[in-house]
Amino acid sequence: MEKHSNNFCVILAGGHGRRLWPSSRVNCPKQFVDFFGTGRTQLQSTFDRMSRIIPAENIYVNTRHRYADMVREQLTDLPAENILSEPVNRNTAPSVAWAGARIHRKCENARIIIVPSDQMIVGEEAFQKNVMQGLEFVAENDIILTMGIRPTRPEPGYGYIQIGEPSLVNGIYKVRSFTEKPERDFARLFMESGEFFWNTGMFLSNVNYLRKFFLDNLPDIFPRLGAVKEITNLAEELKYVHDHFPAYPNLSMDKVALEMSDNAYVMRCDFGWADLGTWHSIYEFKQCQGNDNVVIDSEVLLENCQNNIIKLPKGHVGVINGLDGYIVAEQGDVLLICKKSDSSSLIRKYINEVGLRFGEQYM
Repeated sequence: MEKHSNNFCVILAGGHGRRLWPSSRVNCPKQFVDFFGTGRTQLQSTFDRMSRIIPAENIYVNTRHRYADMVREQLTDLPAENILSEPVNRNTAPSVAWAGARIHRKCENARIIIVPSDQMIVGEEAFQKNVMQGLEFVAENDIILTMGIRPTRPEPGYGYIQIGEPSLVNGIYKVRSFTEKPERDFARLFMESGEFFWNTGMFLSNVNYLRKFFLDNLPDIFPRLGAVKEITNLAEELKYVHDHFPAYPNLSMDKVALEMSDNAYVMRCDFGWADLGTWHSIYEFKQCQGNDNVVIDSEVLLENCQNNIIKLPKGHVGVINGLDGYIVAEQGDVLLICKKSDSSSLIRKYINEVGLRFGEQYM
């Protein structure tokens, strides 16, 4: 596939991944882990996917200072200056604003796709086609475009985008409303209505509108981040960001684009997709492929077990009898066994308790 020199990608890879604890730990979050035993980490798989359609020199990775060395080690083809290392975590909107300002300085006609580093994509050909369609659309239209997937189950862990008026391009609609992580009953209503798409967290825009978008929606912070475009020395830029970044608000790109903006559109996409953010979402995605128990790259002997998700370290063998609806996950010095249905709230609680009682090295 021909790679257009005006196409850019920003990979968001700064999260702690705590919802997949203990397989994802603060010192080595999920994006840096070969979670499924494929030989590639989630970050590497995302870079591989995007570099097939975007020039490698046009791919940027936002991460935290503490993870910058991991990015360099895992992405040896990525230019060192394309790693945007943040001093503190301020969620994804400030990350995108900084990357957009950096890209704007390099190419004033850039079309940008922003992607998380922790997603499963099924159907690479369809994905590539949808991305290229989206980039062409935002090149001609001053909007924020998100990629939506038609729901296949009432998943409460995802965001739901309600479609509004259709655009002049088939399959692209104005965003009418956005609901983040609804109760399962509401998720079922959304799915059955046919008016909602899952939010993938992937956003596209042209660089000039992206700048205006942040000026309109984050007027208190973007003039400071926007100044990055005028700084020509990389060392000066990094010092500027280091000094100013901690003052920025903690805001997600999802919230700013889908709740605070009135100029967002959603594209109906044709590829298979899953968010790899929680044990429950991984179980639901894998279980739809026909397994009552989801065993991830692990050696186990199961008897009278159903509806479980299991991940053990290499070299460990698990023998499990009579378990129904549980997460069994071990990594290093931590073993987690808890009800799958309660996992999102329980894991947050356990991480905090373990850190306080036994030390932060277990978090």
